[in-house]
Amino acid sequence: MTMSLSPSSPSPTSSVLDHDSGVAVLDKASLLLSVLEDGPASVSRIVRVTGLTRPTAHRLALALQRLRLVTRDARGRFLLGPRLSEMAVVEHGDRMLALAGPVLTSLRDRTGASARLYRRCDDRVLCVAAAETSSDIAATVPVGTAFPMRSGSVAQVLLAWEDPDVLYRGLVGARFTATVLAGVRRRGWAQSFGERGRGSAELTAPVRGPGGRVVAALCLSGPVGLITDEPAREYGSAVIDAALRLGEASDT
Repeated sequence: MTMSLSPSSPSPTSSVLDHDSGVAVLDKASLLLSVLEDGPASVSRIVRVTGLTRPTAHRLALALQRLRLVTRDARGRFLLGPRLSEMAVVEHGDRMLALAGPVLTSLRDRTGASARLYRRCDDRVLCVAAAETSSDIAATVPVGTAFPMRSGSVAQVLLAWEDPDVLYRGLVGARFTATVLAGVRRRGWAQSFGERGRGSAELTAPVRGPGGRVVAALCLSGPVGLITDEPAREYGSAVIDAALRLGEASDT
């Protein structure tokens, strides 16, 4: 094993051994990035999970940040950076992600609310593109941020049209019910309140790929006073139109 662990760290696990390429610095960087797959993490959490020393973890995180493989949120935590999504666009020809920037920017400018694109990643939702407003930095969601699929309109949209066995597994531990998901399927969109802080509201529509399969979720997020208590009445058509545009470009 090429990775040095701090004296107080637990013994390496099989997950650590998976990052043994024979090149120590790459192994450590890979291990650090794997922690961020679970969402934003402080240096302390990176140290605790990986067993890296604090100076090493901090130095690697800053180096990855300079390469834009890692970024930081409003609380100073590290998370996966935008370059990963950009490389995916170049490598895989992801036309939906390539178009997402201008579509989300147009939606943000039209509504005055933040517009974000999410995809499902195992049992989490991952922000893959965003056009944020500048009014509340603390409420932003940097690209690469992942959330558990337990609550919120994004999780509801990404789960509502799944096969029954997948849907019911997804309901385990969720803060919404099968009845709520049935309502999402009936309306064609979902809404939630308080997910990004008190007084916030979200409206989310599905992005459909070939065969009508839901491949992503387009979310409009902002203060309740802006989006109103009935967001679909105010911005529903704008969000759905943007989701349709992205779906037409999807090659997934």
